[in-house]
Amino acid sequence: MRLADTLRLGAYLARTRWLLRFRNRAAFDDWQRRQVQRFLDKHLPLSPFYRDYAGQPLSALPVIDKQTMLARFDDMNTAGVSLDEATRVALAAETTRDFAPELRGMTVGLSSGTQGTRGVFLVAHEERARWAGIMMARTLPNALMRRLLIGARPVKVAFFLRANSNLYTTLKSRRVDFRFHDLLRGVDCHLPALIEQQPDLVVAPASILARLAQHAANGALPIRPQRIISVAEVLEADDKARIEQAFGMNVHQLYQCTEGFLGYTCEAGVLHLNEEFVHIEPEWLDKERTRFVPIVTDFSRTTQLIVRYRLDDVLRVRLTPCACGAAGRAIEAVEGRCDDVLWLPGAHHGALVALYPDMVRQAVTSAPAALPDYRIEQHGMAWRIAVADEAEASHAALTASLQRLAARHALTPPVFQRMPFADTDAHVKRRRIRCVGRPATNQENHA
Repeated sequence: MRLADTLRLGAYLARTRWLLRFRNRAAFDDWQRRQVQRFLDKHLPLSPFYRDYAGQPLSALPVIDKQTMLARFDDMNTAGVSLDEATRVALAAETTRDFAPELRGMTVGLSSGTQGTRGVFLVAHEERARWAGIMMARTLPNALMRRLLIGARPVKVAFFLRANSNLYTTLKSRRVDFRFHDLLRGVDCHLPALIEQQPDLVVAPASILARLAQHAANGALPIRPQRIISVAEVLEADDKARIEQAFGMNVHQLYQCTEGFLGYTCEAGVLHLNEEFVHIEPEWLDKERTRFVPIVTDFSRTTQLIVRYRLDDVLRVRLTPCACGAAGRAIEAVEGRCDDVLWLPGAHHGALVALYPDMVRQAVTSAPAALPDYRIEQHGMAWRIAVADEAEASHAALTASLQRLAARHALTPPVFQRMPFADTDAHVKRRRIRCVGRPATNQENHA
């Protein structure tokens, strides 16, 4: 890493960890508003797409999505990089599993493509250093932070994901022993290296952490990390309990995606939005304002501009305040994608009513025979369900629990169909609940 980037990393680590403190939410909102406006004034004119919007407030800018980002990629970034050349570099890295090559000094990568088309991300050197500083400030417990700064031994990080990136390896240095474990090769093949490293931090998707927890519980994975961090997938209650029991500690979460570093778990164990660097506009999904889709403006990124980008995630608000003092609003959970929401017509009025993923997961927990794994797919009024053990009793228990869920909300029950259980490959994001198609109706109610 260049000296300038090292200094930038250290500056953002210190700023994020110790300096960004606010008296109250109003003071933070005033500060953030100035940061966003400064970002817009300085960087919008550098992008051909946004040049005509220069000088306008954030609310006047268009809301975009993945399709718009890909269609206008060439005009939205400030580096003059085309989508074709960025995709070519990213696909070559995916094919060769060599993630070191850059494009004009920039990191290029692909999203996992959970919902079809894969997104492309572009990160410059200075942005990588900034991200690494913020990430370490958010994730390291006090003991590991002291070791990072003044300890004799490096902080050891084991990182499991579908693909590596220069962005992630920015963390690697004399002070950080960062090792990437490629999920394209599976999980079990990495156990010897994991045992040899004895990591302080283990970072992996929730389903992979659950598999590691099973090995640890069976005595096949004798490691004692100081922190476990779940990424890339929804952390469901059954996996969380399994991981915490095996490793004897709370599971932390990172809410990180192509569009930015959006959230983290604080030391009090509460998930917060990373609003010191990302502006979030909530698009509320219910009149009680308990769930929303985030519209993201990342004012820490200056190469690939993320401005009023509408995600497809459903976030559930935490109703009680967190005592940690973090400025970012507290979130109870990232429930999943919008197409993880299931829909059924009301039994009396016929309008479609949303059953959010957390409601469905709670129903599943009342049918423990369906665990440790299950799948639910909605195809109109047909719900196809599968359980890992394929047992008739487990299938019946899950069906009965979902029937009670529909009755509790006064909804017309679906037709339940059994489908074979298909496990998810280690390198593919696990999705237990998915709406392939809603019931046909002209009425809808986001309730």
